[in-house]
Amino acid sequence: MIKKWYTNFSVWTFSRSETVGSAALLIALAGIVSRILGFFRDRILASQFGAGDVLDAYYAAFRIPDLLYSLLVLGALSAAFVPIFTELITEKKEVEAWRLTSGVLQLLFLVLGGLSFLGIIFASVFVPLITPGFSQEKTDMVILLTRIMLLSPIFLSLSAVLGSVLVSFKQFVAYSLAPILYNVGIIIGAVLLAPFFGPIGLAWGVVIGSLFHVLIQYPSIQKTGFRFVVQPYFFWKDVTIRRVVRLMIPRSLSLAVSQMSLFTMTIFASTLASGSLAVFTLANNIQSVPLGLFGIAFSIAVFPSLAIFFAEKKEKKFFETFSQTSTRILFFVVPISMFMILFRAQFVRVILGAGQFDWEDTILTFETLEILAFSLFAQSLIPLFVRAFFAIQDTKTPFYTALVSAFIQIALIPFLLPTYSLLALAIAFSVSNILNVVILYFFLRTKLAFWNDATFFVPIIKIIFATVGAGIVAQISKSVFALTIDELDTFVKVFFQLGTGLTIGSVSFLIFCHWFKVEELGMVKRFILCKILRQPETATVTEDHPERGDW
Repeated sequence: MIKKWYTNFSVWTFSRSETVGSAALLIALAGIVSRILGFFRDRILASQFGAGDVLDAYYAAFRIPDLLYSLLVLGALSAAFVPIFTELITEKKEVEAWRLTSGVLQLLFLVLGGLSFLGIIFASVFVPLITPGFSQEKTDMVILLTRIMLLSPIFLSLSAVLGSVLVSFKQFVAYSLAPILYNVGIIIGAVLLAPFFGPIGLAWGVVIGSLFHVLIQYPSIQKTGFRFVVQPYFFWKDVTIRRVVRLMIPRSLSLAVSQMSLFTMTIFASTLASGSLAVFTLANNIQSVPLGLFGIAFSIAVFPSLAIFFAEKKEKKFFETFSQTSTRILFFVVPISMFMILFRAQFVRVILGAGQFDWEDTILTFETLEILAFSLFAQSLIPLFVRAFFAIQDTKTPFYTALVSAFIQIALIPFLLPTYSLLALAIAFSVSNILNVVILYFFLRTKLAFWNDATFFVPIIKIIFATVGAGIVAQISKSVFALTIDELDTFVKVFFQLGTGLTIGSVSFLIFCHWFKVEELGMVKRFILCKILRQPETATVTEDHPERGDW
């Protein structure tokens, strides 16, 4: 029975996404489930502990484990591993591809295992450096949670390699389910373990989630034909492994810069009022939802195609695909960021407003959310721009741009902190992200032989106009609702206002898009007709936009 279930599950998860659009929508749909679980997770954490010392310690404890994972795995691995692995598979060198995968798995396990072990031993030395404003009791809590969470990068690194293989084969189902299972693990820690073990239960929930993250991808990875090749000695001398490491180094340095800015944020937040780090993190979790659903989903889905176009020297096709993907990301992200700004208080109260999370916490969180949402368009484009550089096997330029933007961010914080307190962190964060994407744009256009600014910007300008119109309508609906309801003092009333405003705003956005002839509206129409209503895809694509049938 179990074997039959396992076989059926592995067959279901091993389904190829033939187009960028279908892959991105699959990742986005799985991301919606993951984000809903994320909201549920944050609501549990906020209601149980409020924006105070426990959540400050919990979020600070992520810093060192995230540093190890980010430097060696996140982004760095995809930048280096996917292009080389795809190249080997394209050239029918399966044996070399699986040897590369096995070698990278062993290398990451040894390196991250060793670093995590050292982190566990020396956590009492490093943690006080990033939480100078915490009390000794609060710092001791961070140290304990950090030591437990340092197990998670080991599992996540293995999962990242398996996920990179699946992405190279355009197998996105199991890859998309992994973050969902990660959140399930954290929720288990918050609901089942924390009531008995306190904050320690939260840390073990992170470890359980990271274990789920790797296990969910294992059935699919077997279907690719992968067989682990034990290389007990000198596997790092493999030529392809050395190529991966060389490409990883600049990206790792770039992520080191990003982590440096996060450490800086943690240091400054620790000197502010209790709960400041928790408030910033919770606001960032809310505004990063469209970033994960659309910015990251589309950039992951299009990455293999960009790598293939560049390898085949089809730079015009490379640009067209990159431009279309940018427009599609902004088609979703720009109106969502507008609605987040308009309904910031409603978002925060609906998602987090329960238990120990009081009105003062709500005000600080929605003020922070408002500022972060202004840069959401930039945050969502950066993953795509960075992967475009990865596709042309340039990992140095993203590093230099990240270095400049991080320097601006760190320099702004002490200048703004006396006036804006916690909001200074959000302002510096937004400014640095906008600067980053602007620099990346101008450097990328110099790297390609074919580039057309009008093709890139005209569709985006139409989306901006449609968003402004929808924002005006949504604001009017918000004001009318406030006049008809005496007090928004219950969850139901706030939720109803938020739902009504988002519905009216979304419908208005679609109407304005039709008015301004935004072509991405056709993508939504095709998705509804073909994927949901199951109408024939060929006729729909030809009718709406024949030259974009691959979407």
